[in-house]
Order: sequence, then C-alpha cells, then structure tokens
Amino acid sequence: MPSFPAVDEQLAYIKKGSAEIVKESELRAKLEKSEKENKPLRVKAGFDPTAPDLHLGHTVLMRKLKHFQDLGHTVIFLIGDFTAMIGDPTGRSATRPPLSPEEIKTNAKTYLAQVFKILSQSKTEIRHNSEWLGKLKGEDWIRLAAKFTVSQMLEREDFHKRFLEEKPIALHELLYPLAQAYDSVALKADVELGGNDQKFNLLVGRELQRASGQESQIVVTMPILEGLDGLQKMSKSYGNAIGIQEAPLEMYGKVMSISDQMMWRYYELLTDVKVPEIEKMKADAASGKAHPMALKKELAGKIVADFHSPEAAAKTGEDWAKQFQKGEVPDSIERVTVKYADVKWDGSGDPGTEVGGKSGATLYGIKLDRLMVMCGLADSGTDATRKLKSKEVRMNGEIQDQPRIAVEGLPWNATLRVGRKMRAAVVEN
Repeated sequence: MPSFPAVDEQLAYIKKGSAEIVKESELRAKLEKSEKENKPLRVKAGFDPTAPDLHLGHTVLMRKLKHFQDLGHTVIFLIGDFTAMIGDPTGRSATRPPLSPEEIKTNAKTYLAQVFKILSQSKTEIRHNSEWLGKLKGEDWIRLAAKFTVSQMLEREDFHKRFLEEKPIALHELLYPLAQAYDSVALKADVELGGNDQKFNLLVGRELQRASGQESQIVVTMPILEGLDGLQKMSKSYGNAIGIQEAPLEMYGKVMSISDQMMWRYYELLTDVKVPEIEKMKADAASGKAHPMALKKELAGKIVADFHSPEAAAKTGEDWAKQFQKGEVPDSIERVTVKYADVKWDGSGDPGTEVGGKSGATLYGIKLDRLMVMCGLADSGTDATRKLKSKEVRMNGEIQDQPRIAVEGLPWNATLRVGRKMRAAVVEN
C-alpha cells in the first residue's frame, strides 16, 4: 500500500517552481482524501510528439510528474498521437500543418527513449490518446462539440487575436481543446499538468469532467523555461537550448554558461532539490559562504547525471575544469574524423605546393571553415568565416583567423575550440 508524506509537505513540493494551481484549496482536499483512503491521485501530462529533438525545456513537465511520483501518486505519461494529427494551436499565429502518422510514430519513440531518464519506468503509466479518441464516431464528436460554444473558444487568447487580425482559424483547431479535455475524462484524471500557455485547454478539461459527472481535475501549470540567454524561451531555433541527448561535456558547459541569477530558476525547474535547500544555497551565496560557481557546478553535475550517469557527471566536471579553468585538453573531448576530400582546398597549398612550410615539403591544403562546420563548431561556412575574423577560433590553443591552412602529412589532427565548444578534429585520406 502507498505511503504519503504529510499534506503540507506534499503541497510545498508540488508548488515548487509551479506557475499556478487551480485550485489550491481543492488540491489540498484531494491530497487529504488520498491520504485518508490510502489511494494515490491520478496525475497526467500530455505530450504531443511534434518534435524529434528534446531539450531541457521539454523536461519541466516531466520533472513535476516525477515529483508527484516521488510523493507516491500514479503518474500518466500521455502521448498525444491522435491530437498531434490535429496540431496544437497554442501560441500559433497560423494553422499548424498536421503531422503524418509516420512522423508521429518516429517522434513518439524518441520521447519514450528519454522519459525514463526522469521517471521510474515501473511506476509510470504510458498511454496514447488514440486509444479512445480514435474510437469516437462522428456522432460522439458532435455531442462533444455541443458542450461548448464558439464564443467560449474565442476567449482563448491566440484564437481571439487571430480572429481580430482576420487570420484564418481552421475548424479542426477548435477540436484540439475538446480532444485534450476528453483525455482527462477517459483517464479520470485528478490532476493535469501543463505549460502556463496551456491553461485554457486544461480548464476546458475541468469543465468537461464536471459535465461528464466526474470531479474536476486540479490544474497545475508550469512556467516556460528560459534558454541560455535568460531572455527567450528555450528553443533550438533560438540557439539557446540544451539538448538532452547532447554529449556530457557539451551539456555541462552550457549549464555553466548561464547567469548566476538564472541558476536558481534551473534549480527550481530542472532538479529535485527542495525549496528550503535552494533558499539555503541562495543565502550561502549572498553571504559569501558558498561561491556561485561551485553551486553552478553542482547544478551542472545533477543535470548531466540525470541524462547520462553519475560517473559521467563526475568525469565531465573534471574535464570542464581542465578545459576552462586550467587550459588543458579534456580526456572526454568529442573526436570528429573527416575525409581530406571533404575539406580539401583546391587553391594554393594543394599537395606538392610549398606554402610557408619547409622547402620541398608536401603540404595539404585544408578548408578550416568547412572543417568547423563538419565538427559542429559553426552553423555554416559564412558563420565559420565570421568566427574566424572575430578571432573566436583557437587551434591547439592559438588564435586562428584564416579560413585556409596548409599542413604537412596526413592524417592530421588538431584541437579546435570556439567559445565553450571544443573538438578533436582528425583529417585523413
């Protein structure tokens, strides 16, 4: 039988980092009933598999699911394979193109491969909303749609804005909040989690449950995580994201690059550290008892440990110190091997041409800008050229500002560093 912490302790842990709870008094009542009947709450969060690459921003809801799981409640990781075909209109200024079944299936596999790095596999209920939404007949959708009015739907901020701007709103988009709400009815959810931009949909779930004779779910919204710049939301398109499949050293280094102030936000939303401990760390940093860098290293280590392993986190911490505090090359540096033909410089410096080397030596011309792109140190040749000109590139510790270099003999290798990224580049025939 489950055993639950005291209700006040549960509430404090649930409220950590949350944006809003609708309604907290109802949540307390549900927790008290759960404790009295020794019956866990059913807590759901839906994830439409619309993107194959997950970043830490996507894990904020997963982390809060884990908190409920830690407290002894039943968590439901809901894959919106049906709703992904509709396309979530949240925050959209135009209709989202529906995904194909193949794209949804591929992306869902990616989600499942990552979710158990946070949640306990044995304690997590995995569901797909195609289980029930795919079985609804035309008459069922008509009855469902009859429970809400067009004016209610237009209260939703993004719909209202598009309506005023005379931008199209496809009819199928109006079905999305209804489909998400029906998920809560089908699962008999006690609590639903979502981003604070999802509040409208979550509240529709409360109404539909009430109309279906169920007790309304509690809505817990979570804030959108800011990216490395501390300003815009974390997004791959903004270039400020930390991918959860990135190499340990890359992940660790990105966490270390955030501001001291943003560190507390990440502690709140991306770790299991409880509020009193975070407040103590803040006080220690303010008084000088603890250095912010040491606390940030601890944060980076926790995040790397979650998505890789505690051993990887310890090793990465050592490697990061070598690279950025001692100026040494870390043992775990990512190695990239490329073919000479892919980076060959066809101008002066071809094999057999003397370019600033020993007289008569065979030199090989290499396009350094192309090599940077292939090593993931630049987004394009233009980006690489810009970084070279601005003296952001170091090769074996020395600043390199020329896009073409000549080297003696192959295979050739060098340590390339741009900002916080470092690669061991190898060029071979």
